[in-house]
Amino acid sequence: MKRVVWPLWLLGAALLLLAIISLTMPRDLQSPLSLDQFEQALTQGKVQSLNIQYQGNTAALGGVLKDGRQFESRSLSDDPLLNLDTLQKGGVNVTIAPVGGFNWIGTLSTLLTVALIGVLLFTLLRSRNQQGSDPANQFGKSKAHVIQEGQIKVGFGDVAGCDEAKADLTEVVDFLKHPEKYHALGARIPHGILLVGPPGSGKTLLARAVAGEAKVPYFSISGSDFVEMFVGVGAARVRDLFEQARKAAPCIVFIDEIDAVGRKRGSGMQGGNDEREQTLNQLLVEMDGFGSTHEIIILAATNRPDVLDAALLRPGRFDRQVVVDAPDVRGRETILKIHARKKPLEPNVDLGAVARRTPGMVGADLENLLNEAALGAARGQRGRITNKDIDEARDRVLMGPERRSMVIGEKDRRVTAYHEVGHALASQLLPHADRVHKLTVVPRGRALGAAMYTPEDRMHHTEASLLDRIAVALAGHAAEDVALGAVTTGAQSDFQQATNIARKMITEWGMSKLGNIALQQDGGYLGLPSERGLYSEETAERIDEELRRITGEQFTRVHALLSEHVHQMHRLVDALIVHETLSGEQFDTVLAGGTLEDPEVGAVTATELPAVGTLKPGGV
Repeated sequence: MKRVVWPLWLLGAALLLLAIISLTMPRDLQSPLSLDQFEQALTQGKVQSLNIQYQGNTAALGGVLKDGRQFESRSLSDDPLLNLDTLQKGGVNVTIAPVGGFNWIGTLSTLLTVALIGVLLFTLLRSRNQQGSDPANQFGKSKAHVIQEGQIKVGFGDVAGCDEAKADLTEVVDFLKHPEKYHALGARIPHGILLVGPPGSGKTLLARAVAGEAKVPYFSISGSDFVEMFVGVGAARVRDLFEQARKAAPCIVFIDEIDAVGRKRGSGMQGGNDEREQTLNQLLVEMDGFGSTHEIIILAATNRPDVLDAALLRPGRFDRQVVVDAPDVRGRETILKIHARKKPLEPNVDLGAVARRTPGMVGADLENLLNEAALGAARGQRGRITNKDIDEARDRVLMGPERRSMVIGEKDRRVTAYHEVGHALASQLLPHADRVHKLTVVPRGRALGAAMYTPEDRMHHTEASLLDRIAVALAGHAAEDVALGAVTTGAQSDFQQATNIARKMITEWGMSKLGNIALQQDGGYLGLPSERGLYSEETAERIDEELRRITGEQFTRVHALLSEHVHQMHRLVDALIVHETLSGEQFDTVLAGGTLEDPEVGAVTATELPAVGTLKPGGV
C-alpha cells in the first residue's frame, strides 16, 4: 500500500510548491513603449532613470518616467539613442545591468516541472510492471478464476441426488491423489469428463466438490470468456489457460457452458475462419496434446450435448459423459436435508413429504424453495420455518406471490372457481391422473386461480396416463360449459398444454393412427422439437387430423364425466368461494360430503352449502 501512496504524496507536494511560487513571483507592472515613444520621451525630457541590459545584438530597456510610471522597451545594441554621454547630459540616471543575470525563481519552477513529469512517468511504468505487462498484451491472457488447493471447502458430502455421477468422479479424485497407482498399471485417466444435465442440477457444484476432495488447484472459466470480436484472441486465451494448468499440475480445469465455444464447426456464416471455430480448433489441439503422465483433468458442463462438435467428444478428449439429471424423490429429500442444515425447522416439518410434492425440481430449485420459506418465516416474525412457510414458498416459486389486492368481480371469481374445480375434479376422478394437492382462487402471478397436484415420479408415461393429462387440461373449459352454459378465454394455456402433449404422442412417441414412426427430430437435451418436421404436406394434414381427434375425444370424455358429477362440482365451487383455498384433504372432505369449518360462521356441512345453480346458464 505504501508503494502506491508515496508517489501521490510527492505529486501533491510538487503541485503545492508550484502554486506558491506562482503566487509569490513579482508581477510585471511595466507599461510597454515602442521605440518611437521611447525616443519621444527622451527628447521631451520625461525619462528619469533607465536600465539597459544587453543581450547579444539587442538591448532590453526598462526604467521610470518622471511622472512615476514604469516602462519597458527594446532596441538594437548600437542604437545612437543609447549613447551614455547623451543620456547623462539629458538628466537620465543610466544603469547597465550585467548580461545573463541568474533568475532563480524561473529556474526553480522549471526544475520542479521536470521533476513532476518524471514522477508521473515513474508511477505509470511501475503500475504497468506490477500488472504484468502492456495492457494490450493482457487481451490474450486467460480469464480463468484460479482457486488454490485447500481453499475449496465443498466436498461430496455437500452434493446429493446424483450418486452415480459422484461414483464416476470419485475415480478422478483418487487419480489426482494417487497418480502413481494408475501409471504403474499403464492406465490412463480420462483427459476430459463432460457433465451433462438440465440447468441447476448441480454440475458446477460437482466440479467444485471434485477439486475440494482432491485438494488441488481449480481453474474455473466459462466458454463465453474465450470468444472475443477479434480473431485469434480466443485461441490465445486457450493456450494461456493450458500453460497455466501445466505449471499448476495436478489440477482441475472446469469449463462451464462449453457449448458456447464447442459447437459443431461449419455451421457459421464465415465457414472455418470465424473466431469461435478458431478457438475450438485450439481447444482440440491443447486437449489432444496431453501426455499420459499429465495430471490435468478437464471438466466441462453443458445442458446441450447434441450441439457439440464430434471431435470434441471423441476418446482422448472428452472420454466420458456423466449425466447429472434431475433427482428422484430420495435425492430431493437428501438435497433438502443438506440445504436445511443451517435453517431452524419446526419438529413437525417432513422433508420427505416436501420431496414428494416437488417432482421435477433440481438442486437449485430446492435451495430456492427453502430460502423462500426462510424469508416467509422472517416476514411472519417466526423463529422457525413451518410447514405453512414451505407450502407457501412452493406456490410462490411455481406461480409467483399472491395478489390479494387485485379487485375481482363476483362473476369472474365464480368463473375462475368453476374452471379450477373442473381441473381438480377431473384429476381426482380419472384413474391415471395426479392427485390434488391444493385448490385456490387467490390470484398468483398472471393466473386468477390454480389447481396444484402431487405428481408421481414416473420414468415412463403410458398412453392412458397421457390421455388423462390431456383430459385434465381441457377439464376447466369443459366445466365452464357444463356449469355455466358458456365458455371464456381462460383456457388458453390449457389448450397449449393439451396440444403439445397430443403432438408429441403423434410425432415422437408413436401413439396415434399414423403408426410407430418418428416425425420430429429431437432438438436438444430437454426434448424440444425442431422447428421443421421431416414429413410431407400430406402427412402434416394427417397430423392435424389426429390432433383434432385426440383432443376432441378427450374433451367429450371429460365433459361427460363432469356432467355426471355436476352436483359435486357445484358443492366444491361454493366451498372454494368461501374458503378461497382448499388443501387436498379439504377437497376430499367436500367431495365426500363432509364438514368444513367456515372461517366466519363456524362449522358448516357440505349439505348446508348453497345449492346447485348459483349461476344460471349463460349468466357470465
